[in-house]
Amino acid sequence: MAQLDGKTIAFLMAGSGVEQVELTQPWEGLQAAGATCVLVAPEAGTVQAFNNDVEKGDTFDVDTTVADLDPTTVDALVLPGGTTNPDQLRLDEGAVALVRTLVDAGKPVAAICHGPWTLAEADVLRGKTLTSFPSIRTDLKNAGATWVDEQSFTCPANGWTLVTSRNPGDLDAFVQASVEAFSG
Repeated sequence: MAQLDGKTIAFLMAGSGVEQVELTQPWEGLQAAGATCVLVAPEAGTVQAFNNDVEKGDTFDVDTTVADLDPTTVDALVLPGGTTNPDQLRLDEGAVALVRTLVDAGKPVAAICHGPWTLAEADVLRGKTLTSFPSIRTDLKNAGATWVDEQSFTCPANGWTLVTSRNPGDLDAFVQASVEAFSG
């Protein structure tokens, strides 16, 4: 399974609040497909993961900061969820600008759970169809997207491909769809 050999995938996260399994399972799945994964955050150091949004999980070392990342070195972007992580990211101007830059360059994006909040803030969802954790569907509709309740949904519209899923129970489908989208 070397579909992603030579591809670099950025995982964008805030300093804390990422749902651990929404980071680790896609990371491991994309690496198994041959990708090089890079953890990107607004600040250097570590990010704190959580289980079920409330129980502290592991910490993960940041590979590079948003300010130091050269967007031309990235082939795709993953936006893991959790409630706090995307909420913090959408308030960070640099993170939002990075998302917009990658989308404008036509790079595929995969977002799970609350991850699409950052896409809404970047104002890149108009004309897209996606899924997410149900509690943010109104936010996504207000950002111009069409929301569907599906395990995983891939939307190739508007010059870039968006893969989305609802929650950790959808991770197998999310990883498979991400590998397919990122290999194209």
